[in-house]
Amino acid sequence: MRAIGVLPTLLVCHLLVAQDPAPAAPLRLTLQEAITTALKNNLQVEISQADRDFTKAGVLGAEGAFDWNLSGSLSWKRQESGSANGNHANDLTTQSRSLSAGLDKAFDWGGALNLEYAPSYRLQSYTLSGAKVSPYPYSGAFTATYTQNLLKGFGRQVSGANLIVARKSAQAADYQFQKEIIKLVADTEAQYWDVVNSQKKLENKKQALALAEKQLRENKIRVEVGTMAPIEVTSAEAAVAQREQEIISAEADLLNARDALIQALFPRGNRPASLEPTDAPALGRAQMSEAEAERMALEHRVELKGAQLDLESKQVLEGAAKNGLLPTLNATVGYTGDSASWDGLSNVNKDLTKATYPGYSASLQFAMPVFNRAAKGKLIQARANRRSSELGLKDLQLGIKLEARTAVRNLEAAEKSVKAAEKTRIFREKDLEAEQKKFENGMSTNFLVLSKQNDLDSAKAQELQAQITYMNAVTSLEKALGNLLEARKLEVK
Repeated sequence: MRAIGVLPTLLVCHLLVAQDPAPAAPLRLTLQEAITTALKNNLQVEISQADRDFTKAGVLGAEGAFDWNLSGSLSWKRQESGSANGNHANDLTTQSRSLSAGLDKAFDWGGALNLEYAPSYRLQSYTLSGAKVSPYPYSGAFTATYTQNLLKGFGRQVSGANLIVARKSAQAADYQFQKEIIKLVADTEAQYWDVVNSQKKLENKKQALALAEKQLRENKIRVEVGTMAPIEVTSAEAAVAQREQEIISAEADLLNARDALIQALFPRGNRPASLEPTDAPALGRAQMSEAEAERMALEHRVELKGAQLDLESKQVLEGAAKNGLLPTLNATVGYTGDSASWDGLSNVNKDLTKATYPGYSASLQFAMPVFNRAAKGKLIQARANRRSSELGLKDLQLGIKLEARTAVRNLEAAEKSVKAAEKTRIFREKDLEAEQKKFENGMSTNFLVLSKQNDLDSAKAQELQAQITYMNAVTSLEKALGNLLEARKLEVK
């Protein structure tokens, strides 16, 4: 009996466990949260950041041309030889060890310095007239040489041209990265409002279905009491079927819009089953004149800043190419300190540090290609590149001005459209309400009521579209002005 009592309990537990789990609640996101999520997870952001880091690494490569270079060498040698002089044989044994350490550095103004310290050990043992002779083995030298380009290759704008260009390219990479972030934010906002649009569109369609179903129920009652022809029920049923079809299409649009936003926000996986925006379209953008918009766009657009840096780089390269037409004229000055031969290295170093045996030198070197066609060709190319950058910058400025003016006009038109669409929707609601009262009093027809419902549904759709267009116009204006990140309180690092 006890076993029989346990079986129902086990069956109930099994049924409870076998039930499908409740669907997870949709992830509710504000627009700001959606943007933050996109910036954190988007793969394109990481790709752009890697490109920026790659470009910035070029600065280190260009700076490396002016690093100090340390060099050194160490050698050992032993040689035995001999000679005969009459009845005497002279044997010679030579042992040598040498060490050299040097530092050299190129400077971005066109100079080069070379320092070398070279102590040596040379032990010679030989027999001279039957006597063994061994001179002091230690000696050494210190050399310092500086060479300066006086014409070709002179100056930071010439010798350091590659470094200047690399640094400007690194700055331009920052602006390019910001441009990608701005594009991502704008795209995320557009996808967010697409979901809001689809969501509210579905709500409107459900309200339209409720109105059509209400009209159908009332028509059936009137047919039953004999105050309406049965054909009017068919018209109402057709209206209900049409609304149901529109809901099916709206549900598919909402699912597609949600999937697109979820894919953009969570490209790596671990995606929520559903997503629900919490922000709604709202007016409230401050007015701005076209002239003010142009001024702000020219000051803040990162594309302009990057194009300006590109032009400056091309001007530096043109100056370097122009310098290449000059002949080579180099001045070199040098110092060489020698030491006497000693029995220890410390005495050698004393001679070198006290400049006991100094030596000085100076020279000029001149060279010039006869036709110099290679330098002339480089200059022509550099001028063409600089001119291209100038024209590109001017064209970009004109395009940005037009974009700013267009964005201001579109926003003003979108705001007016929202207000007009709101009035239209209110009037359509009142018109439908009046038509329904007339219908209830026998002063209107079922066709007119259904027509008024269609008019209201169209008015709601137009109002919603106007609101979404306005929000996208706000994003477009802030993007055109170059202050989209500031407006969203975002900081790019």
